[in-house]
Amino acid sequence: MQTTRPDSPVKRFFKGIIIALGFILPGVSGGVLAAILGIYERLLGFMAHFRQNFKQDFLYFVPVGLGGIVGIALLSAPLEYLLAHAQVIVLWGFAGAIIGTLPALMQTASSKTPRDTADVVWFGATFVISAGLLYFMSDLFGPLPANFIGFTVAGALIALGVLVPGLSPSNLLLILGLFTPMLTGFKNLDLLGVYLPIAIGGCLAMAIFSKGMDYLIHRFHSRVYHFILGIVTASTVLILIPNSHAAESISYAGANWMTFIWSAIALIVGIALGYWMSRLEEKYK
Repeated sequence: MQTTRPDSPVKRFFKGIIIALGFILPGVSGGVLAAILGIYERLLGFMAHFRQNFKQDFLYFVPVGLGGIVGIALLSAPLEYLLAHAQVIVLWGFAGAIIGTLPALMQTASSKTPRDTADVVWFGATFVISAGLLYFMSDLFGPLPANFIGFTVAGALIALGVLVPGLSPSNLLLILGLFTPMLTGFKNLDLLGVYLPIAIGGCLAMAIFSKGMDYLIHRFHSRVYHFILGIVTASTVLILIPNSHAAESISYAGANWMTFIWSAIALIVGIALGYWMSRLEEKYK
């Protein structure tokens, strides 16, 4: 009988590069990319049973992690350039990618129990409150600095994007003014100033929130998903609205009719990409 040969470290390194796309680009799921590449189940097993086979699993994922660092660094440079030179077009593409995932998220929200009036009210209240909080966040809490503490928060948000299905951390990082500084740090391979605090924040969030989120989703499935829908929708709308209160906001100054044509194309392509990725996630999860 023919046996399946284990992945070589080189193959796992390149898988890490591909999976890295899902941790920066909105609408692209790192989890589903890991599933397509055949390592998602082992990753979940490693996280759920950390002490079992620790040495074997750790050594297995070292090349994946190194590939992820390289992939993020390679992707960050062109993405940073595009945000600096074609911000409106890129952000409309980002918004489209997230919009494309909303139908699947809405379907998931009502997959356990039918949508009722309380769900609709819960979604509406979450949308209004989260939109207000996110829009005036800098005024309420002050700007979040792009330093060790700020990037630790960024790491926690990225981890929540893994724990909370459908939540795009890129939206929140843009609004908080951390997305571009994070890309710059990734591009420059700032291991101590950016990579390390993001890793610390991600590990802490996983440790603190994973069991609680699992409990809430199983106990209050519909309410949790309509809460997520409210946050996702509000943060996506805010990406496209100029905000003088935010540290990093879209600006339509200097935009012409060609800018809006390309933005419309980016929106459509983004919606298609987001919808395709959400369909893949349904297939592989």
